[in-house]
Amino acid sequence: MSCTVPASEVEKNFGAYHDRALSEPVRVTKDGRETVYIVSAGTYRKMQRAWREALASADLTDAELARIEAAEIPGEHRY
Repeated sequence: MSCTVPASEVEKNFGAYHDRALSEPVRVTKDGRETVYIVSAGTYRKMQRAWREALASADLTDAELARIEAAEIPGEHRY
């Protein structure tokens, strides 16, 4: 869950929204449009790790694609 506040409100009360961002993302709007989020350092690090771990299938080598295609689901996990 996140709270939504206008940029002008964040500007006036940054400390309060800084503290709130430690427990939940703060969605900041300008002229009624979403512009940025304030998130905790921990949340940011998790997002960076997830971004680095994501890989497009186009980035896989032919050998990696072949191993994926040859993979089989163990019987106990088939449904």
